[in-house]
Amino acid sequence: MTGKKVNYRKGFEVDPKFLQIWEKIKFHSKYSVDYKTEELITEAAKAMADEFQMPMTRESSVRSSTYMLDITSVGVSGTISREGGTTVQRSIIIPDAMGYIQSKTELTRDTILKILKKSGRINELLLNPQMFLDNAVGIIQAKLQELMINGIRYEKIGHQFYEMALFDDSDFEIYFDEKLTFVVDDPSKTIYDNFIPLDSETVEMPFARECESRVDIEFYFKLPKWFKINTPIGTYNPDWALVLKGEKKVYFIAETKGYDQELRKTEQMKIKCGAAHFKNSENVIFKKVSSVKEVFDKAKS
Repeated sequence: MTGKKVNYRKGFEVDPKFLQIWEKIKFHSKYSVDYKTEELITEAAKAMADEFQMPMTRESSVRSSTYMLDITSVGVSGTISREGGTTVQRSIIIPDAMGYIQSKTELTRDTILKILKKSGRINELLLNPQMFLDNAVGIIQAKLQELMINGIRYEKIGHQFYEMALFDDSDFEIYFDEKLTFVVDDPSKTIYDNFIPLDSETVEMPFARECESRVDIEFYFKLPKWFKINTPIGTYNPDWALVLKGEKKVYFIAETKGYDQELRKTEQMKIKCGAAHFKNSENVIFKKVSSVKEVFDKAKS
């Protein structure tokens, strides 16, 4: 790993090519969500009923092993002489299941009870209360997040936006892998003077190289880490901002992901939120792409 100073290009903040897109995307936003409770009850109960999604609850057990040790001048070795497990026989104290799930999900007790009853697995609470409740919470939270994000809406917050003062490179020294660093040859096309730190070698390196070399890309830059969009599952930082040349200028926000990458569920949902957020940006297209060619294909569609 190498420690190097990443510098912003002097004067980029007054460059018309930069301002064209920055003035469109710099705003802060807030979100609201809309989902139907009955749909949540149906989807969560269905997922809980599926043993592939929610494993069977098993009674607590204790496993014991007996070893034979052989101590010599060479060292200590051992073999298992007996091994077994027994189910723990104990009286079970049933916790406040509704209260526990409510504290994790903020749903009403009525909604939680309907989910548990409809799942057909509420009796498993008697086998191992904590295991059952933790599994149930995981399923309910996942379905709740999906429905919230499918129904998410964003709106601009008055005159709140990212200040230009945030583009301060006085402390912009990072340690990075050379393979994850794009060396800028033409600073006039971006906000960076020397290096662009990347997140991936296979997708972002050729993407940055093409952005710099193609004449039909007027301006491009990797969005700073502080450029974040609020979502119900944490903040989201989009990848690239581009200005495309043509009969009509196109302003494009690109989320660069290869199709061979297995995107985690949370990342997929955050990208959906990004798409909803940028709907409020006039003439700005937001898409997940894996190459510059895809940028132009999707800009035309």
